[in-house]
Amino acid sequence: MTTRTRTRTLAAGDTELKEFTERLFGHLPRADQRRWARVYLQGLLTTPGKKSVRRLAASVTESPTASQSLQQFINASPWDWNPARTELLRWVEERHPVRAWTIGQVCFPKRGEHSVGVHRRFDPAAGRIVNCQLGFCLFLSLDGMNVPVDWRLALPEAWVTDPVLRRRARIAPEAVHQSPEALVLELADSIAARTSSARPPVVADLSRLGGAAALIGMLGRRGHDFLVSVPPTLAVRAAGLTPGADSTRTPGRGTTAADFSRLGNTSHPYGTPLAGPGARPQGQRIHSALVRVPEGESGAGSPAGGQQIYRLFGERRPGAGGRGAGGGGGGGGPVWLTNMNRHRMDDLLGLVRAAGRSAAVLGALADDFGLLDFEGRSFPGWHHHMTLMSAAYAFALRGHVGLPRAQPA
Repeated sequence: MTTRTRTRTLAAGDTELKEFTERLFGHLPRADQRRWARVYLQGLLTTPGKKSVRRLAASVTESPTASQSLQQFINASPWDWNPARTELLRWVEERHPVRAWTIGQVCFPKRGEHSVGVHRRFDPAAGRIVNCQLGFCLFLSLDGMNVPVDWRLALPEAWVTDPVLRRRARIAPEAVHQSPEALVLELADSIAARTSSARPPVVADLSRLGGAAALIGMLGRRGHDFLVSVPPTLAVRAAGLTPGADSTRTPGRGTTAADFSRLGNTSHPYGTPLAGPGARPQGQRIHSALVRVPEGESGAGSPAGGQQIYRLFGERRPGAGGRGAGGGGGGGGPVWLTNMNRHRMDDLLGLVRAAGRSAAVLGALADDFGLLDFEGRSFPGWHHHMTLMSAAYAFALRGHVGLPRAQPA
């Protein structure tokens, strides 16, 4: 959707935007706060190019003080973003069944050292060490689209232990350093506590997280169904299907996720590529196996005692067989693990595609909604911007498949 199209749509639906703003930001105690929320939303929906606060204000109003007031509303006003995110969640749930809660990781490249949480880390997408913020987004995966509704910002220890940095970035007293795995779990638990619908499965890319095995165990113990991509080095072993089964006759005993093609005891031809780095549309077969994650990796295992059995699956490509190919015979594609062992493979692959759509949505947020344009020097400012940006994206989709406009009574 182009900016020009969005502008025309907004002009025709000005009343809708007002009602939408009141729905999401009606908890704000002052009328001027609600007005600036609407101005910010309107700016995100209509401003071409970079979405700086100054340009957003100038595109909506000719007031010479608007930019300063909008800056105050975003960066300094102490309003709570959680009620708005909860209302956004419910607004989407009312309009479409949610198929999955999909969690994505976002690297925000930054210059300098003043943006809250900025640090240097290796970015696999860039293939080098970058100066950045690290965030996580939870999307509601609908039929054919993903809508962002909740966010977390990683705070390195230096940012929470240094009183000068905390004060400068206005980091909330309750905010602490958390591992990426803890932030993913917090996103899943938070939405589970707020949803008014049945829990859908959690879908997440854990392939770059060192603590993926522990997170897998915690998701299961929290009662989440899940489908996660895992690191190729994740230790797994084949699951014996019957008591007393001879493990020496079970393929792949004691191996890693990268060796899933040796573990595979079922094979499914499929025409749609698995989402993830290196996925390709041709010559695809999906191989799967029932596995356990060793107890030392995932902790207590299943609540009923004994270790949880998971289904591990991935793409095997022609010419990728054998341990010498692709560093272990897996063909180099993404490898997925799920506790939904009884689900049809077609259903699981549908969830995989939901994860793939998240990257496309993040690209749209960066291109058209200012995902990477916010300087983000304050902790509340970062969360305010992400909340309003998510709301603007959902509003822009309201006339598309899955998010219909409300019909007149």
